[in-house]
Parts: sequence; structure tokens; C-alpha cells
Amino acid sequence: MAGTKDVSTIAAIRYGYGLSPDQPAPVNAQALLDQLDAPDTAATLWPLSGTDFMRQQMRDMQGARKAKRAGDETGQKRIKAVRKRLNNQVLIGLRAQLARASLSPQGFRERLQFFWCDHFTVTSKSGVTATAPDAFAQEAIRPHLATTFAQMLRAAVTHPAMLLYLDQTRSIGPQSAYAKKRENVGLNENLGREVLELHTLGVDAPYTQEDVRQFAKLLTGLGFNAGKGFVFHPNWAQPGAELVLGQRYGGETPANISDIYAALDDIALHPATAHHLAHKLAVHFVADQPDPDLVDHIASAYLAHQSDLRATYAAMLEHPAAWAPLGGKARQPWDFMAASLRAIAPPAGLIADLDQKKTRSWIIAPLRAMGQPYQKPLGPNGWAEEASAWITPQGLATRISWAMRIAALYDRHLPDPRDFVQSALGAAASPTLIQAAARAESKSEGIGLILASADFNRR
Repeated sequence: MAGTKDVSTIAAIRYGYGLSPDQPAPVNAQALLDQLDAPDTAATLWPLSGTDFMRQQMRDMQGARKAKRAGDETGQKRIKAVRKRLNNQVLIGLRAQLARASLSPQGFRERLQFFWCDHFTVTSKSGVTATAPDAFAQEAIRPHLATTFAQMLRAAVTHPAMLLYLDQTRSIGPQSAYAKKRENVGLNENLGREVLELHTLGVDAPYTQEDVRQFAKLLTGLGFNAGKGFVFHPNWAQPGAELVLGQRYGGETPANISDIYAALDDIALHPATAHHLAHKLAVHFVADQPDPDLVDHIASAYLAHQSDLRATYAAMLEHPAAWAPLGGKARQPWDFMAASLRAIAPPAGLIADLDQKKTRSWIIAPLRAMGQPYQKPLGPNGWAEEASAWITPQGLATRISWAMRIAALYDRHLPDPRDFVQSALGAAASPTLIQAAARAESKSEGIGLILASADFNRR
């Protein structure tokens, strides 16, 4: 990769999903921030299903299973119909997410959504909640990309997708009114642990196992059901006050969700949270081993602006290390796919309207082979950031194969490779790749060669 210092090229590739012949590259840091203030046209053009859709499928599945148990001959058909709707909606959501990343004029917004959805990882643990990650992205993350982290934290922690993923709907205060009347119920520490360890303070922060347990007790009462959606059950909550990081919360009768919000707000403004988030932002966007001064600068702005995310991004973008030459990161498979399609710029319908067979063959299967199955990270800590996790023999072989296949799929929309290497990489194209593009025997071969190159797969 050429060691370019061209600001617009770096802005598009490092902070967006790459260059596009149809979208002007951001000219500077302010242009990136301005994307967050512009109307969210991509969300309107390619919508995602929300919690209401998921709840309806849950109710439909409950009714179908009840009918089947009662001997109703239509029960099994109804179960299959719900599963088909869910499977179809997952594919619709995938294509919508890919269209947003590939075609939106606001690439920074799309990258931020990916970053925060990975930070607050949720996955579906059962077929009936298959669309939960889309609902989470649309309802908990996207509206808060430029608000405060405290607001995003509240939305993420109390969203049904998070409550279901981390089994919070089964966490009951050991001395609660509910627990006294039932056997085999008790505290689940998953959500409390992940909020402190992954979402806020970080694994090496100054908190104890007792803080985790006390916080888990404070979170009891958060719940969800298919009928009402998110609910707070005072009778599930552990009675009395909890001591978390030296601060007392709760103690009212009945329990009140405002105490949970107060704790989340305080944790959001903890210096350890500021440093943890600053480090993650710098690692994701800039380098696997970021400049410590960049991290400190981001963290200072985060605290000075009371977790305001727009100010936090501005601090990242104003630091000289944020504009170091490209190449410090490897594109993850999703990033690689989105950037490839963004560079090819096929008509929007050729992404959003792919049929099921091609969606599975051209997107789902290759993502899995590259090591990043769609919306299925291995654990709540999300996807790995280091280049070694993605630049593997199998992963590279799949990228090369996919690049050649995707070029063939969109063959009639392809430009001359000599033009494409410039529109796809700008000042980041190396002389060696420019020469190789000029010598390609066909359009599809040349485009595939460029997409599979080291220049394109680093950012």
C-alpha cells in the first residue's frame, strides 16, 4: 500500500467503507463529523426490522406450538411459516446492512454503527429471536451514534436483545418477593459482568467480584416478554441498596429502574470507561497498537464533554496520529465485502434485491469461510481486531476467490481496471498494483486482482 498522506483518501478508507465513484470522498475531519448531522437517508432506504417484528413472531410461534400440542393439524404448518418469515427477514436485514455500508454517502455513520454494535455484542440464541441483532442496531445503537455514551449505554443495556442474549430475563433477586414464592430461580451475573468488563470499565479496571455481584443484584427487575416487550418487575428486584464501585444505589420499596439508570450514568463517566472506550476507538479505526497519546487525547475529551460521542470522535480526528499513512489495519471480512461493493458501485437493487440463493452463496457462505459469520461472533467480546485474526491462508484464499467471483457477477457494470484502481484506492494505490491493473487481460480479472490486493485489504 502506498504511504499516502492524502486526507480525503485516508478519510474514506480509514473512517468509512472506502472510496466510491458515485460518492465524493470526505475532504477533512469536519466532513466526517458533518455526516452525523445529515439526514439518515440510508436507514430510510434500507430499513431494518425492530423489536415489534420480533415480538410478533414470538407470539405467532407460541400460538403455533400451542395449537400443535392441542392436536391442531395446522400447528406444524404455522411453525414452518414463522420460521420462513424469520429466515427471510434475516436475509433482508443482511442485504439492507450491506447496502447501507456499500452505498450510503455517510460511510462514517455506517462504520460507527458497526463499531458500537460490536462493542455491545448481541447475537440470537434461538430461531425466534433471529432478528434481534437488527432490532438492537436500529433501536439501541443507531439513534445514539452522536448523543452521549451514557444515553447509548442505557439503551443498550435495557434493550430486549441484550437482556435475552445475556440471560437477564432469568435473573431474579435472591431475596426478592418473586424468589420467595418459587424454586430454582436466582441471580444471573452475565449482564452485570459484561457491562463492567466489556462495555464500560474494561477487564483491567479497578473493580472487584463483589462489585460485579452487587451490580448484578441492582440489575434484577429488568425483563422482557413477547406481549409487552421491555418490562421492569419490581418484585423480581433484590430488595435493599447495592454498593457498586463505592456508591450506594437503590433501597426504595418498590424498586425503581431509575436506580439502574443512575448507576449506568455514573459508570459511563468513570475515568476507566473513558480510557477503555478511547483505546477501543483508536484500535478499531487507526492501528492495532495505537499511539498512547492519541488514546489519552480521546479519553480526556470524552470526560471533559461528559461522554458526548460527537466530541469524542472529534478529538480522535483532530489528533495527528489519526491521519498517519494507511496500512495499520487489516480489513475485516465484512469491511472487505462492503468496500468492494462500494468501489464497484453496482445499481442499488443489485445488492438490496439479491435473491436468497445468491445472498447465501455470495455473502453468507464467503463471510463464514473468511472467519466472520454474519452476526455470529463467538462471544460477548465481539470480533478480534488484530490483523493476524483475519490475514490467514484460508481467509486470504477465500478473499481472492470471492473477489474474482464478485467481479464476474457484476461484469457488465465494471469499469476499465486502469480507472478502477484509481477510483477504488485513490492515492493509496501502489505503483506495482497500478501496473498490474494495466496488464489485466479482462475487466473481471483486473477488478478481482485489485480487490484481492494487499493495498485494498489494508486500511
